[in-house]
Amino acid sequence: MSTEAGGSGGSRLRASTEAEGSGAVTSRFDLDRAWCVDDRVAVRPEPFGALLYHFGTRRLSFLKNTTVLDVVQSLADHPSARSACTAAGVGAAALPAYERALATLAESRMIRERPGSASAVSAIAGSAGTGPESTGS
Repeated sequence: MSTEAGGSGGSRLRASTEAEGSGAVTSRFDLDRAWCVDDRVAVRPEPFGALLYHFGTRRLSFLKNTTVLDVVQSLADHPSARSACTAAGVGAAALPAYERALATLAESRMIRERPGSASAVSAIAGSAGTGPESTGS
């Protein structure tokens, strides 16, 4: 699966994943949620961007842009993917291309929602119902 779009300055933004079937990313990526690189992913910066390898799924992804690498590496330091993009200098016009690239990485499990983000908390509370996660308000 790959995502490719024109970015600012005429550069191309592309995140592609080896060994995936054809088809588009169908899940909606939420830029306003907290994300991070999965613990089982190794990131190897390269002059063109980076290689990402997921030791759990054995998938390899290529980041064909150093800005998307900056965004991915800083996800854990920001409250949302949107703020990570802003901090990396991604403008409003280029944001949809970065959203698609991040959606591709989320679909291939290279990045994941951070524990404590709104949907991760609601998923825990909804499935558990009792225990330390439940506040019982």
